[in-house]
Amino acid sequence: MSKTSKKQAAADRKARVEEMRRAEKARERRNRIITVTLSTVIVAGLVGWGVYAITNTNQQKEQKAAEAAKPISGEKVWDAKKLSRNHVQSKVDYPENPPVGGDHAPVWMTCNGNVYAKAVPNENAVHSLEHGAVWVTYNDKAAQADIETLAGKVAKTPYTLMSPDKTESGTITLTAWGHQLRVGTASDPRVDQFLTKYVQGAQTPEPGAACTNGLTAS
Repeated sequence: MSKTSKKQAAADRKARVEEMRRAEKARERRNRIITVTLSTVIVAGLVGWGVYAITNTNQQKEQKAAEAAKPISGEKVWDAKKLSRNHVQSKVDYPENPPVGGDHAPVWMTCNGNVYAKAVPNENAVHSLEHGAVWVTYNDKAAQADIETLAGKVAKTPYTLMSPDKTESGTITLTAWGHQLRVGTASDPRVDQFLTKYVQGAQTPEPGAACTNGLTAS
C-alpha cells in the first residue's frame, strides 16, 4: 500500500471514530434529556399528588368539623359561657329538668357506664356532665324494652350514666353539658348520634377528668 493510500485509510478511520464519538455524545445528550424530562414529570406528579392529598385531607377535616358543629335534629343547645361551674354544698334550683349544667356538688356521680335503679342527685350528675359524661334519664312512659336497650348501651360506654326521673317531661332524655335531646324510643338513631358526639365531646369543660370513684348511690 502506498503512503497516500495509508494516509487516506488512517484519515477514514479517524473520521469514523469521530463520527462514532459524535453519535455517542448525541445519544448521551438524548438520554440526559429523557432522564431529566422523566424526573421532572415524576417530581411534578409527586408534588401534585402531595398537594391533592393534603388538600383533600384538609377538606375532609373541615367537612367533619362542620358536621360536628351542627346540632342533632331536635337537640337543644345552651350557651356554655352562661352555665356556672361553682362547687356548692346546697341544693341547686336548676331551670331545666334534667339540668344541663350550672353549679354542682363537689363530688361527681360515678359515670363509668353506671346504670342506677333510682333517681340520682342532680348536683352530682351535673358534675359528671362537666367531666364529659352523657346522662340518660327516662320517666314512667318509657317502655321496659327501651329501658333495657338503653341500659345495655350505657353499660358498655365509659363516661355515661343512666337513671330514672319521674319528674322529667320527656320519655327519654339524653343530656350533656349545654346539650339536651328528648326522644320517644331507644331505637331512635339520634340516641347513638348523641352518644357518639358528646361522650367526652368538644363541649366538655374538663376533658379527661375522672368518671370513676365518685358517688355511686343516691
